[in-house]
Amino acid sequence: MTDNTPQEDQTVTIVLLGDSGCGKSTFLSSLKTNPRRALDQRANAVDAQIHLLRDSDQPFLYDIRFSKKCFVIEAYDTASPNQHWSTLKPDVILLAFDISNRETLDGLRGWRNDITRYFQYGHGERIPIMMVGLKRDLRVEGERTIYPQESYRIAQELRCDRYAECSAVTGELLPETFEDIARLAGMTTTKAGGQTAGACVIL
Repeated sequence: MTDNTPQEDQTVTIVLLGDSGCGKSTFLSSLKTNPRRALDQRANAVDAQIHLLRDSDQPFLYDIRFSKKCFVIEAYDTASPNQHWSTLKPDVILLAFDISNRETLDGLRGWRNDITRYFQYGHGERIPIMMVGLKRDLRVEGERTIYPQESYRIAQELRCDRYAECSAVTGELLPETFEDIARLAGMTTTKAGGQTAGACVIL
């Protein structure tokens, strides 16, 4: 992340979809208010207090310098009071769920159907989709435990291009997840686009 100002035409719109309470706001806030922690896995999680962003401040803007590219990520989640997510024109969609709550994982099928309904118009897959498991720190062994292998399988079933998981609270795998989001966003600024050819990539 950098303070360099990208060109105006290098703005990538990202919409973060998922059930209420799955951790979307905390995830976006952690990336925005603690950029060092998002990019540096060695940062001290205790010293990196998360300041929750206000929904009324959407879109949340992230200045990115990645792979010799400069661009702006313009991020919305479903809580935006200014614009309903279905009216946006996203370049990338993030499907989020709470690793400690199986109902939010089951709910992704409905969100995936909404993506097809609102953003894909029968001409094949046009929008890169990344599935993100949030609250990794709350994964507890038990009958309803959601393991990465299951999440990855569902990401494949939902025709997602990538799968990653992290904890915005502890910072575990947050740098890797953010880097992959930035990479996917950057790819949409190229002629080839950001879709994965034929398979979901696990991070």
